[in-house]
Amino acid sequence: MRTGTWAVVTVAPLLLLAVLLGRPSLDGAWENHPAHFWLVLGAALVATALGLSISTAARRRRDARTFLISLAFIVSAAFLGLHALATPGVLLGPNAGFELATPFGLLLAGAFAAAASLELDGERAGRVLGAASVLLVVLGALVVTWAVVSLAELPPLDDPLADEQLDGWQLILAAVGVALYGLAAFGFFRLHRRRQERFVLAVALAFVLLAESMVVIAWATNWRVSWWEWHLLMLASFLLIAFVARAEWHEERFSALYLDETLAGAREVSVLFADLAGYTSFTEGHAPEEVAAMLNAYYERLIPLLESAGGEVHQIVGDELMVIFGKDANVADHAYRAARAALVLQRVAGRVAAGHADWPAFRVGVASGEVHAGMVGAASGHRKHGVVGDVVNLAARLQAAAPVGGVLVSAECFHALGPRAVVEPLPALRVKGKREPVAAYVLLRLVREER
Repeated sequence: MRTGTWAVVTVAPLLLLAVLLGRPSLDGAWENHPAHFWLVLGAALVATALGLSISTAARRRRDARTFLISLAFIVSAAFLGLHALATPGVLLGPNAGFELATPFGLLLAGAFAAAASLELDGERAGRVLGAASVLLVVLGALVVTWAVVSLAELPPLDDPLADEQLDGWQLILAAVGVALYGLAAFGFFRLHRRRQERFVLAVALAFVLLAESMVVIAWATNWRVSWWEWHLLMLASFLLIAFVARAEWHEERFSALYLDETLAGAREVSVLFADLAGYTSFTEGHAPEEVAAMLNAYYERLIPLLESAGGEVHQIVGDELMVIFGKDANVADHAYRAARAALVLQRVAGRVAAGHADWPAFRVGVASGEVHAGMVGAASGHRKHGVVGDVVNLAARLQAAAPVGGVLVSAECFHALGPRAVVEPLPALRVKGKREPVAAYVLLRLVREER
């Protein structure tokens, strides 16, 4: 977006407000309470869904920045919905909740937006993510409490505020909110200059629109044209993010916002590869519908098990599964989780194939070590948050060398498992792409499983 466009977007709403306030004849009245109720409530529900989708992506990627952004949109949308519920003459009479819900929610959202604009290091990002569930519960409780107090017409939201009280509250909230959103917009504009990602610029612009909505709330008169302007500004900020997100690649829709550590960094992980031995022969002798039924029978049982074990099913290519343990969660026992998942995979796959003597069986390889985790793919279009490194290649090679129905683990994985692993050592393997033979072990069982 060019500088001129930025200037128009930033100045135009405030200029419109100044014109309407300076020419009262232009600032006509439109007071339709039912229309306000349904339009604003619908916009709030859509925006809340947007915030929750960002939150889901943030927690899947363990990214603190996108999680804080999601909280900003969730809380601003939720309090916009509370403003709708408090519309006088629909569910309630005149009340303070109608006046204060939106500016209070915007102020709280501004705090999250400002925090998201900071460069969070690993320790601070970890603290944010560690408090994620608590923050969501607290915010949910705050919204529910506000709704109960407002709908039950309890103090202090039972009576409308006097004009001087309302003006004072709104001016204070607007001043603090504009400062917070200004900090957020500046931070994301700087990030955009560094990354040149349109999504980052869209977020900066969305926060500018929310800041302007607080200014309009502070100065506009209820039910005038100028008053409706802040509703449109909030809606525009939500629609802007939704529109830009829709144009991004669906698998990593919010990747432009990730912290640098999420985008690229070293990780200690374990990688599991599973492949069906004899799959090509099976496909040659069976109809495509039968092959698909066989694969679906396996995957319907195995994929939920692998995910519940802490693995990220990174890709499925025909009969091959690639699962990563420890990429986003940064867990110390990723090797144990991967090894245990591999044994469970073989056990469950055997049950699924019972009665189908001609079905191919899995070979599984697991390797542990350091990889580079980050975005892989085109700047626009298809991209994934993947891992790159020798560990990935080794896991694939071990899978190819594993016994049918068995699990083969690398030396690093075996050492990480320690005395918990009962294994059968193999002679050093010559594998494709490796100059030197590699040590490998057939994993028989894990001692902890038996206790």
